[in-house]
Amino acid sequence: MQHAALTIDPAFRIAEVDPRLYGSFVEHMGRCVYTGIYEPGHATADGDGFRGDVAELVRELNPPILRYPGGNFVSGYTWEDGIGPRENRPARLDLAWRSVETNQVGVDEFVKWARQVGSEPMMAVNLGTRGIDAAVNLVEYTNLPGGTYWSDLRRANGTSEPHGIKLWCLGNELDGPWQIGHKTAAEYARLAAETARAMRRVDPSIELVACGSSHQRMPTFGTWEATVLSETYDLVDYVSLHSYYEQRGDDRGSFLASGTNMDRFIESVIATCDHVRGVGQHKKRVNLAFDEWNVWYQKRFVGSDNLDVATHPRLIEDEYSVVDAVVVGSLLISLLRHADRVKIACLAQLVNVIAPIRSEPDGPVWRQTTFHPYALTSRHGRGVVLRVEPIGPTYETSWMGEVPVVDATAVHDEETGVVTLFAVNRDQHEPVALDIDIRSLPSLALGAHVALFDEDPDATNTVDQPDRVTPTRLADVKRADGTITAVLPALSWNMIQLRTAP
Repeated sequence: MQHAALTIDPAFRIAEVDPRLYGSFVEHMGRCVYTGIYEPGHATADGDGFRGDVAELVRELNPPILRYPGGNFVSGYTWEDGIGPRENRPARLDLAWRSVETNQVGVDEFVKWARQVGSEPMMAVNLGTRGIDAAVNLVEYTNLPGGTYWSDLRRANGTSEPHGIKLWCLGNELDGPWQIGHKTAAEYARLAAETARAMRRVDPSIELVACGSSHQRMPTFGTWEATVLSETYDLVDYVSLHSYYEQRGDDRGSFLASGTNMDRFIESVIATCDHVRGVGQHKKRVNLAFDEWNVWYQKRFVGSDNLDVATHPRLIEDEYSVVDAVVVGSLLISLLRHADRVKIACLAQLVNVIAPIRSEPDGPVWRQTTFHPYALTSRHGRGVVLRVEPIGPTYETSWMGEVPVVDATAVHDEETGVVTLFAVNRDQHEPVALDIDIRSLPSLALGAHVALFDEDPDATNTVDQPDRVTPTRLADVKRADGTITAVLPALSWNMIQLRTAP
């Protein structure tokens, strides 16, 4: 059997996890909102029309923030269409996804629902077809107590107390030529800076996220961030990153190394942020909001330009396998490893659209394979991230070169003393025995091991078999002479919890 080893030491601190690292994303796209979170005719719908069965799984997933309402959708969105009596709201053509937007769910409904499921909204403003005025009015509508036109309109619409939304995105992917209102870096930088100034005059307490590159393969990657931050550095708190991963052809080994690519992407953006900080002699640090990430098989998507106009059509409803779940788990490890600078992250999206939760209209809801590593990491990955440096076998990939077979990180809950280790075994055929040196924490005596794996790496959860793939508890954790050993099954995601004896 292959062997790997790592050391857990509470002195090797990276940073405390910001809970917003476990956020998700609700976009008015496909069936994420309509027949996803919202379906008035469903048997489980509440008085506001939101599905109770979906809400139950969202609470289990436990995302602290939900980015809304887009995504590409926001770059053509008129937020005023989604407020007031529903019978008076116009149906509009959404150019991003060539869909009919009924506006039956808007800012008031979404914020209320988000808080009912335990999340805070992360609101995006339209800097594609609109700009400063619409953004300022939205902050006034959501965050001022009353006494002004927009805050009083919110009160008249049935929400007497301000929503108090603290986290705001200054547009979405405006470097992308597919974006409605696409801009050059200089154009976006000036608009973002002036919008930020005006929004903060309404509510100085808000946090702002500037658009970074749509992905790291953009021809302007790096120079876009440098230009935008040179203009906005003292006005924003975060710069965004977006990245999606998929298996290309038969190259599963490279796909399993997606976390290595995410590491490099994050480190490149950090370097750019710190370069601008140094050149501008700024005191604060701009941190990162990785507010779109997931596995997405884009090769299966026909592209938005080829879509027929429809009302909440089925778009990119990818069905996820065991392999996809292992990759999602490894991407979470990468985010945790950079918790000193990545403070916000959003799995895109929450329901139906490349999502951990799937639902059918007037039908059931179920967890995809990717739900499990996400939910367990979100629940147990709270505390201080510890630097662990696994030593073990490697393998060669065509994409990332030589990568480790075992990737891991650990989180220490200093209040309870529990240490939770998250690890993936990228070997597609062989298990790995992992030796965990815990001599610096001699009180740790008990271990529990949960793993996600399957004899069929392509196995999925479906409406007919919603629990085909679920985590397995393994009774294999052993302790001897300050070392804990567990066996990571072939092609698996693992969570090993270490705690003191009662």
